[in-house]
Amino acid sequence: MATAAKRDRTHYLYIAVIAAVVLGILVGFVAPSLAVELKPLGTGFVNLIKMMISPIIFCTIVLGVGSVRKAAKVGAVGGLALGYFIVMSTVALAIGLVVGNFLEPGHGMQLTDELRGAGEAQAGEASESTVDFLIGIIPTTMVSAFTGGEVLQTLLIALLVGFAVQALGKSGEPILAGIGHIQRLVFRVLAMIMWAAPVGAFGAIAAVVGETGVDALKSLAVIMIGFYVTCLVFVVVVLGALLRICTGVNILKLLKYLGREFLLILSTSSSESALPRLIAKMEHLGISKPVVGITVPTGYSFNLDGTAIYLTMASLFVAEAMGNPLSLGEQVSLLLFMIIASKGAAGVTGAGLATLAGGLQSHRPELVDGVGLIVGIDRFMSEARAMTNFAGNAVATLLIGTWTKEVDRDRVQKVLAGEIPFDEKTLVDDGHGGPAPEDVEAPPAKDGLVKDAPQTEGEVPLQKSTT
Repeated sequence: MATAAKRDRTHYLYIAVIAAVVLGILVGFVAPSLAVELKPLGTGFVNLIKMMISPIIFCTIVLGVGSVRKAAKVGAVGGLALGYFIVMSTVALAIGLVVGNFLEPGHGMQLTDELRGAGEAQAGEASESTVDFLIGIIPTTMVSAFTGGEVLQTLLIALLVGFAVQALGKSGEPILAGIGHIQRLVFRVLAMIMWAAPVGAFGAIAAVVGETGVDALKSLAVIMIGFYVTCLVFVVVVLGALLRICTGVNILKLLKYLGREFLLILSTSSSESALPRLIAKMEHLGISKPVVGITVPTGYSFNLDGTAIYLTMASLFVAEAMGNPLSLGEQVSLLLFMIIASKGAAGVTGAGLATLAGGLQSHRPELVDGVGLIVGIDRFMSEARAMTNFAGNAVATLLIGTWTKEVDRDRVQKVLAGEIPFDEKTLVDDGHGGPAPEDVEAPPAKDGLVKDAPQTEGEVPLQKSTT
């Protein structure tokens, strides 16, 4: 009963977040100059979350990969995930093209000298080539991956360490036990940081509203509303149908389960702020650690459904506004190019705008100036991008888990029905609402995944192989 009472207190936290968002909007409209000065509150909170991402990814992947006896299993998960990401990005691209051509946004827009300069500034922030991106995945040192905050660098180091522990066999089990305890500590710190969410949400929303104002929203309402509706249709219809057909899970139940994470993204405009919680919740849902550890971090760089839709519609908007609409062939070639250029932009606030400008500069430089037209509402569109990317990664993780038979379907139904609540206090589910010392000595199964070990109702499958 004591544990349940502690969990109930977290509801007040998210009620406070909602109240902070409403208050931030009011302050943004009433005192815009003051609201802009509150931006560091939101930035500081997001930075607190970001500092936890690297250790969480490292622990999750090392525990997942290190507990698998066959390296081919990890490769199969990664290959299937990348293939899925490519297909879904293409689908999102096509949907954005269709809706963008139907709405024909951009008519009647006026480009001022100030906005022209804004477009050029954004283009200068997105000059990374594909080769630079690939080389950048390799960190300078093993520890620099953690200090630099690069998700893919951390992913690479974690995979190498995981395979090394895997190769050690029984002698590597104490290492897994130690990392398992570190993971609990890291998630506990994250749970403490989450209590600062109302302050961060207030500062972030107030600054966005104060910078944007009502006039920009009115003049750009067509593309903004069209983009939100397109993202909603993509998540509910496209991803929902795929999820129902392949897993039997209702997309609305999954979105409800992740409701607090969506609120966090909405208030910070960054899907990165919810990445650690997505890892914890997908494991709690009943998906194995190897699948979660590989699919979620990789998806944050390659599964950019919302960014794909945004790049498509924004490109058509800019071309129309500049009086130089794109032909169908130009649309396909330009936007395929920008999908490739968008790697790594999913979790970073405003990165989609820089990617848009960089792609136009590389492919159609005469359209770069028009990017300034969309700067005013980009933060509002960034929220829809981030939430769509987040939903896409949650669905992808459940799908990959189902296709690789690394998910407990009975547990999924119980969790989504609310029968097995998520422990908001620790963010780590041991089946007991807290650390479980007996897990440390659990023997591995024949294939390295503890599927056959006895479990209590609250335990996550494969969890015992981690500590």
